[in-house]
Amino acid sequence: MSIIDTIRTAVAALAANKLRTSLTMLGIIIGVSAVITLMAVGQGSQKGVTESIRGLGSNLLFIRPGPSQASNVTAAVYGGQSLTLVDTDAYAINDPEKFPYVEGVAPQVDFEAAVIAGAQTTRTTVIGTTAEYQYVRDFYVGSGQFLSDDDIERKGLVAVLGHRLADTLFLDADPVGKSVRLAVGPGGMIVFNFRVIGVMEPKGATTTGDEDDLMFIPLPTMQARIPILRNPQGLSNVFQISVKVRDRSDFGRAEKEIAALLRERHNVDKDDFVILSQTEVASLKAAETEISQTLWAAMAAIAGISLAVGGIGIMNIMLVSVTERTREIGVRKAMGATQGDILRQFLVEALMVTMAGGGIGVILGISLSTLANGRTILEQSVRADVSAVSIILAFGVSAVIGLFFGIYPAYNASRLNPIEALHHE
Repeated sequence: MSIIDTIRTAVAALAANKLRTSLTMLGIIIGVSAVITLMAVGQGSQKGVTESIRGLGSNLLFIRPGPSQASNVTAAVYGGQSLTLVDTDAYAINDPEKFPYVEGVAPQVDFEAAVIAGAQTTRTTVIGTTAEYQYVRDFYVGSGQFLSDDDIERKGLVAVLGHRLADTLFLDADPVGKSVRLAVGPGGMIVFNFRVIGVMEPKGATTTGDEDDLMFIPLPTMQARIPILRNPQGLSNVFQISVKVRDRSDFGRAEKEIAALLRERHNVDKDDFVILSQTEVASLKAAETEISQTLWAAMAAIAGISLAVGGIGIMNIMLVSVTERTREIGVRKAMGATQGDILRQFLVEALMVTMAGGGIGVILGISLSTLANGRTILEQSVRADVSAVSIILAFGVSAVIGLFFGIYPAYNASRLNPIEALHHE
């Protein structure tokens, strides 16, 4: 009996019981689609962390207010500490004679505010910084220009918008040269008008947040017009100082010497600031995602178990099919079919069920991954990245399940005595 005849016979047998065949396939469909979707989310999450780390820039040190004890590192990174850094600390670090390995320094202050352009209003994070920010953070304007030294010196009312923020406020129009209003204070009662001079290139999310949804203004402008940013001594607080170091090998020296300078300037024996390297900040973000990745892995394992359960269901149905078709098997054997023919027929049926279920599961898994990508689920932004490896793996596993769980029923069918089978009712 040729393989083509075997396939035709298998198709006919499966088509004769459409509902049972569909229900048998269901376990494989659910398992394969779940495996692909969960693997896509896990891979997307990992890729997102990698890209967000890369998006911070290169060879960076981050200085934040707060104690240096390890137990308080996370708190220092994410805020909540009393402010001890001022803008003059940043200018002191940006001294090529004392710190020849420092290539750039960018202090920043950030706060939430409403931004208005015509009839469009949205809330965003406003960052007050200096002209060196784009070089230090490797984040440049896509159109127009960034804040200049002249803007800083004259405390200009100019702004640079993140790519997504510009789209939100101005839709398809070019925002460069147009005005936006910044509403701050209780109820947004204090309003300032800023002229847009540039729009940043698209960058996406990094470990510090969504870089495309920001507004940049000169730090002195922010300090002069928003007095709450000043400390009791009248100095201007900053929330972070980013330091771009020439080479990673200089990190140790930079941390030691910058810490000594800040202790001297602050007149303290115990650090009232935290210095973290780019790698340390990234590791904190990676630790945050580790729990979610573990959860996704556990769910993928459950999906794998559902595949095994689907395989057991296939074995059960195939055994029932052998019992129901005992007389048919006897007739075929009496007409000259060999044990190999019978074995092959039932194996092909099992493989067709699992392969068809696997194919539908792959399509469903890709569709679910596409739908989930970019959405917020359980207050977490989901990124799904379907890879060829996950598709091949899921499809291959479904084929192996069909082969593995189909062998025993097929073997039982091939071993039936034709005389006894012909007398079976």
